[in-house]
Amino acid sequence: MSEGKIVPDSQTEFDQLQKKLVPLWKSIEHFNQDPQTVVVVPSMSIDDAISSGAVMQAYEERFLFLLLLLRQPRARLIYVTSQTILPNIIDYYLDLLPGVISSHARQRLFLPSPMDGSVRPLSDKLLARPRLIERIRSLIMDPDRAHLVPFNTTRREKELALRLGIPMYGADPKFFPLGTKSGCRKIFMEENVPHPLGHEDIGSEEDLLDAITQMRTRKPSIEQVMVKLNEGVSGEGNAIVDLRGLPPVAGIDDAGLPGSPIPATTEKADDAGRPGSPIPATTEKVMLKERLRAMQFESEGVTYESYMKKLQERRAVVEERIVGEEFRSPSVQLRVTPLGRVELLSTHDQLLGGPSGQSYLGCVFPADTGYAALITREAAKIGGRLAKEGVMGRFALDFVVVRSNGKWEP
Repeated sequence: MSEGKIVPDSQTEFDQLQKKLVPLWKSIEHFNQDPQTVVVVPSMSIDDAISSGAVMQAYEERFLFLLLLLRQPRARLIYVTSQTILPNIIDYYLDLLPGVISSHARQRLFLPSPMDGSVRPLSDKLLARPRLIERIRSLIMDPDRAHLVPFNTTRREKELALRLGIPMYGADPKFFPLGTKSGCRKIFMEENVPHPLGHEDIGSEEDLLDAITQMRTRKPSIEQVMVKLNEGVSGEGNAIVDLRGLPPVAGIDDAGLPGSPIPATTEKADDAGRPGSPIPATTEKVMLKERLRAMQFESEGVTYESYMKKLQERRAVVEERIVGEEFRSPSVQLRVTPLGRVELLSTHDQLLGGPSGQSYLGCVFPADTGYAALITREAAKIGGRLAKEGVMGRFALDFVVVRSNGKWEP
């Protein structure tokens, strides 16, 4: 994604700031009375993920649960949003504080805003307003006892941490490739975590055609595949390609094994749409390209040309679409602390909708006990790997589980 005109960061300076999180975290874990300031900047720094200022504000308010940190009597919270949060929303969260008078907590809560309702990332809006950054700095009583909490981390948030002079509780953007769809597939494979048949690092239409052909060769019975842009969120960036009715891959029988030599003239699918004999590779490619152009996009208003342009820019993965009579999509939330420890935070079952059932609508906590232990065990493998790589912060892993013969399998 475009980062705009951001002042080049100093990796050394950033690394030194990040070291401050170690003693600060030790203090936080002991729930002592030490003063601290938490600066929350819930910036959605993802291209095309936000369609309007109202949606932007809703995303930025998703971190309001952090107001519960004000139950600590010497904690100060600076919560920045693009536009002012309605007072009754703030009152609602403050009234949830156990054993704390809401008016007392309100004195330790600060809500600066650039008053900018555009869809630009919040971090961009702050970096373009030096005086607002200085105002936020003035609210930080002790930079050694403060840290920044972003929504996601890019060079924008890293630069903001440097401008504020405080560490950032989040992954260094240098680890960004690990969080993409392609990066996740690679880690899942390396850590032996179950994952769908597929390919990563797809960067062109030709790559996509070749990958799907290879998948059909390995598993001729595959009916649908899902293409996912590397940086898609909440199901946006997903598209489904229907492979049903296509003739078998040339030279491969229904079991995925080499078949008889292909004659010069071969039979096509019959009138009922059932696959006939294999057809030449050139014809197969033409038919598969037609299926690509008919792919079903999860987001409204997307065209094949615009989608392929983003695919070339961001790259993508293509995977078999997992289906079943009982199908669910649970998620595991974890964090890696500044001390390098992996901690399980929660699980939930995602509620999905949209044209093809890929858009995130909400969730139910916790995940079903029938598979919660299974997915947390697999998620712990990924958490351990990320901690080993040096990643820090919160992250979530989404799974697909299907019940087969009374048993849930991820």
